[in-house]
Amino acid sequence: MYLFLIRLSDMSEFRKAFAKAKNIAIITGAGVSAESGVPTFRGEHEKWRKWHSQVHLNKEAMSDYNILPSELHSLNLSTWIYPPPSLPQDLASPEAFSRNPSRVWEFYHYRRELVLDKKPSAVHLAIAECEARLKKQGRSVVVITQCQDDLHRQAGSKHVLKIHGSLLETRCMSCGQVTVNKQSPICAALKSKGAPGANVSDAQIPVDKLPRCEERDCRGLLRPNVVFFGETLDSHILTNVEKEMELCDLCLVVGTSSIVYPAAMFGPRVAARGVPVAEFNMNTTPKTEYFMYHFQGPCGTTLPPALAPHESEEL
Repeated sequence: MYLFLIRLSDMSEFRKAFAKAKNIAIITGAGVSAESGVPTFRGEHEKWRKWHSQVHLNKEAMSDYNILPSELHSLNLSTWIYPPPSLPQDLASPEAFSRNPSRVWEFYHYRRELVLDKKPSAVHLAIAECEARLKKQGRSVVVITQCQDDLHRQAGSKHVLKIHGSLLETRCMSCGQVTVNKQSPICAALKSKGAPGANVSDAQIPVDKLPRCEERDCRGLLRPNVVFFGETLDSHILTNVEKEMELCDLCLVVGTSSIVYPAAMFGPRVAARGVPVAEFNMNTTPKTEYFMYHFQGPCGTTLPPALAPHESEEL
């Protein structure tokens, strides 16, 4: 296996595919945000206070995702739930928000404050520069991201599909209005709240003091405009993702562990069409075997040279 990967992970061969590609899809995950200092909420950052910030999929749950390559084209992404609603989740589910909106808002306030002062990394900048450069050549780059920060857009990327929503947007539980919100703090009651320590007590903020809708005559309770565990993903965004996966003639999978669905099957689905797919990650993943190329190491080091101007480009 290792000899196989080393043989195929030839940057010069990838660059030939890159030079020919007209429509490039770049799928990004938490490892890209980590390059900017955003915690991945795995390993040592997995818990916020005493609660898990991620769902743990056991073998029985994962069996629902044993998908054969021959089945990839027939899957309907709009029916996927992120992840199965039967799995318990303490902080990021509709049930958790209904039970304790104060605790959930503390957690998301903490996450918002983490990303608000972060800057785009070399990965974000390389992707944005590549998109702008190739657009002048009549070629396209789309970013399909699982990240909930705004770093791709800050870097200058224009064509971004955020499949898991945004930490810096809110959605009203009453009128449904979605609004970009970068206030810090998002409301007075959350100022200095959300500390992650195991011994920190809940603030127990009254619901009327939590973020409220500013639409005229509404004042409904706001929630983060993210996809909670157990919710379906935005069907409009997934329709666009499907179109991009059918259109692309080169796909990059960058900084993702490829264990969160449905995003984990995007790369294999493209590869099933015979399209070159390149994985850039710190380690191999459960989906590495599907891909033509695998470049191991920090994506801030491996990705920029992969997207740099090719000698065949007219600059």
